[in-house]
Amino acid sequence: MRADNVKIYNLTENSKVYTSNVYLITGTWNRIDDVNALIDVGRDLSILEMILEIPTGVGKKQVEKVVITHNHYDHTSMLPNVKKVFNSRVCAFSNSIAGVDRILRDGDMIKLGDRLFEVIHTPGHSSDSICLYNMDDGALFSGDTSLVIRNTESYYDDEFIRAVEKLCRRDVQIIYPGHGETIREKCNDKIRESLKNLRKNN
Repeated sequence: MRADNVKIYNLTENSKVYTSNVYLITGTWNRIDDVNALIDVGRDLSILEMILEIPTGVGKKQVEKVVITHNHYDHTSMLPNVKKVFNSRVCAFSNSIAGVDRILRDGDMIKLGDRLFEVIHTPGHSSDSICLYNMDDGALFSGDTSLVIRNTESYYDDEFIRAVEKLCRRDVQIIYPGHGETIREKCNDKIRESLKNLRKNN
C-alpha cells in the first residue's frame, strides 16, 4: 500500500498464525535520510525474511526504528528477533517492554519513512496504547484503539473519551488498525460517530 510520499507494507496480512498487523514504512525514494520503520512486530517469524526481500535503500538499515503501539504479546513477541537481526531503535509509550530505547510521550513527533507522525496517547485498550497520526496524508495507525464504536451501553474511561475527542480534531483520511483491514472511507465520520456513542455511555 502506498500513501503519497511513503510506502506502507502490511507484512502480516497473509499470516497463518495469530498476530497483529505489522507495518513496514519506507520513504518512496528510499533516500538516505528516510527512516525505515516498523509499527509493531507481531508474532510471525516470517516477517524477518519478508523485510530482507523489500527494497529499503542502499546503505541504509532495513529497519532503523520500531514503534510499539502497546505492550500486548500479539504486538511485541518478535521484538527480540527484530532487534537481534536489524539492531533497531525501539520506541514505546510503556517502560515495561524489554528492549525499549525511547519512551514516547503524548504529543511527541517521530519520523517514519519521510513523514513526521504525532504520538497520541489513547488509553483504553491498555494504559500504554498510542495512535500515530500524519497530518500530510491524514494517515492514522491506531494499534488496538477502538475507533469504530457502535455500542452505547458499555462504560468508557474519561481519559479515553478525551483521546477520541483529540482524534476528532484531526483530519483522518485512512486508518491502519492493529488487526483487520485498512479503513479507507469516511474515517472522520466513523470517529465522530464513535465519540457520540462514547458520550451516550457516560
